[in-house]
Amino acid sequence: MREVRVRFAPSPTGALHIGGVRTALYNYLLARKNKGTMILRIEDTDQGRYVEGAEKYILDSLAWAGIQIDEGVGAGGPYAPYRQSERKGIYLPYAMKLIADDNAYYAFDTAQELEAMRERLKATAGANAQYGNQTRLQMSNSLTLSESEVKQKLSSGEPYVIRLKVPQGEKIELTDLIRGAVSVDSTEIDDKVLMKSDGMPTYHLANVVDDYLMKISHVIRGEEWLPSAPLHVLLYRYLGWKNDMPQFAHLPLLLKPDGNGKLSKRDADKMGFPIFPINWKDPNTGELSLGFRERGYLPDAMINFLAFLGWNPGTEKEIFSMGELIEAFTIERIGKAGARFDIQKAQWFNQQYLKAQPESVMVGYLMGTLKEQNISCTPDKALKIANVMKERVTFPQDFWGQGKFFFVAPSAFDEQTVAKKWNEDAVKALSGFSEKVRSMPPLTAETAKNTLEMVTADLGIKTGQILQILRTTITGGASGPDLMMTLEILGNEEVVRRIRYALDTLKLKVA
Repeated sequence: MREVRVRFAPSPTGALHIGGVRTALYNYLLARKNKGTMILRIEDTDQGRYVEGAEKYILDSLAWAGIQIDEGVGAGGPYAPYRQSERKGIYLPYAMKLIADDNAYYAFDTAQELEAMRERLKATAGANAQYGNQTRLQMSNSLTLSESEVKQKLSSGEPYVIRLKVPQGEKIELTDLIRGAVSVDSTEIDDKVLMKSDGMPTYHLANVVDDYLMKISHVIRGEEWLPSAPLHVLLYRYLGWKNDMPQFAHLPLLLKPDGNGKLSKRDADKMGFPIFPINWKDPNTGELSLGFRERGYLPDAMINFLAFLGWNPGTEKEIFSMGELIEAFTIERIGKAGARFDIQKAQWFNQQYLKAQPESVMVGYLMGTLKEQNISCTPDKALKIANVMKERVTFPQDFWGQGKFFFVAPSAFDEQTVAKKWNEDAVKALSGFSEKVRSMPPLTAETAKNTLEMVTADLGIKTGQILQILRTTITGGASGPDLMMTLEILGNEEVVRRIRYALDTLKLKVA
């Protein structure tokens, strides 16, 4: 059986999209499932689009997500170098072999000649505006020029590219592990450039050559590369590598949360969620894009969420550790249909992982923020707050964001609750409760509950009528964590002080 060797091969042209992380994850899961090798290759042949810092960003993003690289950039390995720009000298001999075997040709067309061809084809009904088997014999290339003319142009240093010579009238077929049989008529494929005029290979030649030389067994990549797959099949055949061709799996698109169209940065920005794994500062514009990490998403939760965007285990189980994902993963369970990027589901995963954190970790989240705010707090109090808040928080910063009232007394109160619930009965109950609390031993959730019920019973008031207004006087809000535990954590003196402040502020005194 062929050794499983997979590669994640991003281009350093900007920040790594979260969809790229999913692609890397599926490659990683397949490698680990089969005790194979995960390779990171940087495909930087398009030097004009290279962005400073993008390669480091890719490495940092994969490290944050827990996707470990066995071989490649940052790890080394037997097939180094793993940056295509450093492999430049490798590709030309393969392009020359294609020319020698009449499967590729030199093209000397100028930009003006190419534009004229496109305009001519646009005016011809039914014609494809592409350089291919219908147009190549009308252009300036080694198929239309004499051998002496070609030699003269090459020796004089005239710019040229090398194009693949796509056969006419042929069905090009492949089997995709996700989509099944794929068949494309060769007339739909243009004569792609394989070597550019700057001497660099294009993606098509470089990735096929590198995948062969690096013994890649599976190419798992985005659906957008499916139209290029028949072209790559041709290259494997023409280079004599048909039997060594990797198995292809083209992943479904990531769709907007509503399912209408491909997810983009613009969509994410508009809907207020990240699109990149970690913070990215564009070196050209200076624009800072917040990442999932900085928004408070835990890497394990994000990985679990991404795994389910297109794949499912075939069971009702949703929470999977990385080890469990590796054990359960199969390409056969990846669907063809686009996967809706449901950000609320991502938040749900984060909630589940957050509340499963050890108490020490949750306390650490809160204590870190308190230190920044110069607020002192005992570890015991922080632990109680973390435990009472953990069922309500979505992100680590929520321990402070939603629990700030434990340290800062409210100066205003929820208006709707006050309008509905602030009345003579409320004032009497709150006044009576605060008087009892003032002289009691240190509050516990149980004694707070019993005391409130005793006060309301003496007044002939239902306790349920008082709970929301009591919460509002204590926290300022209409909802929050367990109220009795909140009272216990705040302690007698602070509870009394807050109730008295509300009574004074809302100007409704006991007669």
